[in-house]
Amino acid sequence: MTAAKSGTLKPVMATILEQKEQLARAVAIPSEIGKGVSEQLITWRMELIEAYANSLSQDFDGVTQNLGKWSDQVSEQLVELRLPLNLALVEISEYRQVIGAMLKNGAKEQNLSFDEFYEILTPFNQAVDQAVQFVSRSYMDDFENTIQTANYAVDELSVPIVRVTETVGVIPIVGEIDTKRAQLLMENALTQGEEFELETIILDLSGVSIIDTMVAHQLFKVINSLKLTGVNGIMSGIRPDIVQTMVSLGIDMKGIHTFSSLHRAIQSLQLLDGKVNV
Repeated sequence: MTAAKSGTLKPVMATILEQKEQLARAVAIPSEIGKGVSEQLITWRMELIEAYANSLSQDFDGVTQNLGKWSDQVSEQLVELRLPLNLALVEISEYRQVIGAMLKNGAKEQNLSFDEFYEILTPFNQAVDQAVQFVSRSYMDDFENTIQTANYAVDELSVPIVRVTETVGVIPIVGEIDTKRAQLLMENALTQGEEFELETIILDLSGVSIIDTMVAHQLFKVINSLKLTGVNGIMSGIRPDIVQTMVSLGIDMKGIHTFSSLHRAIQSLQLLDGKVNV
C-alpha cells in the first residue's frame, strides 16, 4: 500500500482503535461461553480488532507477527477451556464484516475509487486469512499435544507396577495387549524394576481375556528381558481356558514360572523366602 493511500485511512484507523472495546462488546457473547470466560473473550476481540486496524498501515511481516502471537494465545486457552475451534473462526469472520463495513464507509467519505478501495481492502483480507490459518494450525497443535499427554497418562495407568513388598512388584494387566502396550509393559517392567530394586516382578494376567501367539511372544520377551537384568519374572492369573489356548497354539512355557492366581504366586514366594511378608 502506498503512503498516500495509507494516509487516507488514518481517520477510520483511529476510529477503529478508539472504539475497539465498544466494538468488542457490541457482538453477542456465544451461549457456550460462561461468565468467567466472557471477559477473556472481550480481550481476545480487542486484540484481534487492533491487529486488523494495524494491518491497514503495518507491513505484512509486522501484521503476521502480531496475528501469530494472538492465535497462539487464543488457541492455547481454547484447548485449555475445552472450547471448539469454531468459536475463534466465528469471531474472526464476524469482525471481518464489522471492520469491512467501517472501511467501506471510510472509503465513501474519502471518495476513493474502486481501485483505491481495493488496494486498501487487500491487506485487510490478507490479515483475516492469516488469522484463520494461524489459529487453526495453533489450535490443532495444542489439541494434539493435549491428546498425546492424555494418551501417555492413560498408557502409564494401563500397565502400572504395584510394589507389594520391598523386593516384589506386580503388574496387573487388564484388557487386550497390542504392540504399543506390550512395548510400554516392557519399558515399565525394566525401568521401574531397576528403580524399585525389585527381585521379582509378577505379570498378572487375570484381566486378560485373549492370549494369542503375538501376546505370548511379547510376554515372553518381557520375562526374558527381566532375567537379563537379574529380575525373576513370574506369570499369574493363567486361567484354564488360556492354558488350553496356549497349548493349542503350541506355546512352550518351559522355564517360566506360572500360577493360576496372584494369591498363589505371592504365597509361593512367601514359602520360598520366609522373610517376605505381604
